[in-house]
Amino acid sequence: MNWTDRLALFSALDAVAVGALFAFWLLIGWRVEQSHATKPSVSRIMADYRRAWMVQMITREPRIFDAQTIATLRQGTAFFASTSMIAIGGVMALIGNADSLTNVAQDITLMAHPPVVWEIKLLLVVFFLTNAFLKFVWSNRLFGYCSVLMAAVPNDPKHPRAPLIAHKAGEVNITAARSFNRGLRAVYFALASLCWLGGALLLMCGAFLTLIVIWRREFASQSRSILLEKEYSSLYTIDD
Repeated sequence: MNWTDRLALFSALDAVAVGALFAFWLLIGWRVEQSHATKPSVSRIMADYRRAWMVQMITREPRIFDAQTIATLRQGTAFFASTSMIAIGGVMALIGNADSLTNVAQDITLMAHPPVVWEIKLLLVVFFLTNAFLKFVWSNRLFGYCSVLMAAVPNDPKHPRAPLIAHKAGEVNITAARSFNRGLRAVYFALASLCWLGGALLLMCGAFLTLIVIWRREFASQSRSILLEKEYSSLYTIDD
């Protein structure tokens, strides 16, 4: 059976559902990262706090707290990267045991399909999990770069290069966090893509629900309201 025959096993509604899934994934990613200053996302607000963190680090002695915080962030990325690898292995094991999966899936969905249909549906999950793994690994590496830049900031706050290197550390920190957030969104949509096992309509519902959940957390959550309680301008001042 070639790929043309395999794709013929899916309906036009399946194509629409998968297209909607990818569209929602790309749309919410763009909306979060390109949010307007008048209505910033949590990710954009936290980017300002990350810059402020590097500014405050210049005058902090000793910098044990900063080192521990970066180490904690790296541990988080490593955890999610390893978890993604385990999840990929689990899904690939299911694909390799397609006959048993077919029996279980038919019992749950009451739909009779050849094993290749379930295999292709699971490949969609693998795609998102792989994307998440790559994002988490890159985020871990960027946090490592950030830690090196932080160590390179002179201990003398009056040193002319201190603000410059601290600014670089802040921007690398933000880039690492952006990659980490992209990995999390990929995990969310990997879970949504599992809904395809129940049919195209269920996949569209799962994708839309995931979109709403991410949007709410970035633009309408209680944590966002707390972060917005103070003016950003106060974040960039160095205490005397």
